[in-house]
Amino acid sequence: MVTVGIDLAAEAVRTAVAWLDWSPDRARLVRVEAGADDDLIVEAVMGASKAGIDCPLGWPDRFVDFVTAHRAGHVRVPEGLGRAWRRDLALRVTDQVVHEQTGLTPLSVSADRIGHATMRCAAVLAELARLGRPVDRRGGGAVVEVYPAACLKRWGLPYRGYKRTANLTELGRLVDRLLEAAPWLDLGAYEPLCRASDDATDAVVSALAARASALGLVTVPAGEQAGTAATEGWIALPTTPLDRLVL
Repeated sequence: MVTVGIDLAAEAVRTAVAWLDWSPDRARLVRVEAGADDDLIVEAVMGASKAGIDCPLGWPDRFVDFVTAHRAGHVRVPEGLGRAWRRDLALRVTDQVVHEQTGLTPLSVSADRIGHATMRCAAVLAELARLGRPVDRRGGGAVVEVYPAACLKRWGLPYRGYKRTANLTELGRLVDRLLEAAPWLDLGAYEPLCRASDDATDAVVSALAARASALGLVTVPAGEQAGTAATEGWIALPTTPLDRLVL
């Protein structure tokens, strides 16, 4: 099995893709590409058993309804005009579930700059569908939405303070801790890149999360959540320790 992790940014320069090749007792990092363009991302997903994308796969349903109503001049808001009613416009159901379960709040796709990355992601999903590999935004198909920080926290690893060049020491500590927790993970020739690029490391974590999803070891939407997740997307959180990813 090959799983792919995609740390998707609005532009190729901050986008990384990682490929993990899985055997019964080992996972080997066989390729990492920084500066990944759309064609490479599509190629990676098409060739993988499962791909984990660190990017929202959709917008909050209530936000979409709100914008549509606003365009037509028919917006209705609750009495008081307080902050609470805007919560469901800014956060998807899955974002709120992630906060409840981990204490972390994903960036708002409708109110933060990550919306630019999601526009790019939407184009990638459309191309995958055109090529005969449509995406189930609930995570049941070729692609699953992942959140590296939440994965790391669930696995008991450092999940903050390792981003950007100024924090390379913390990034190195994260890689050390990851290899200690998963001695079966072989970063090979790409270990120096993971220690130098948080994008590359997040792509590797996303590929690990994709493996968890492929094995059914992640949270899935239930009940009414499933209908909403089909349009908004669903962040799959690992439900087991790292060592369960090798058989």
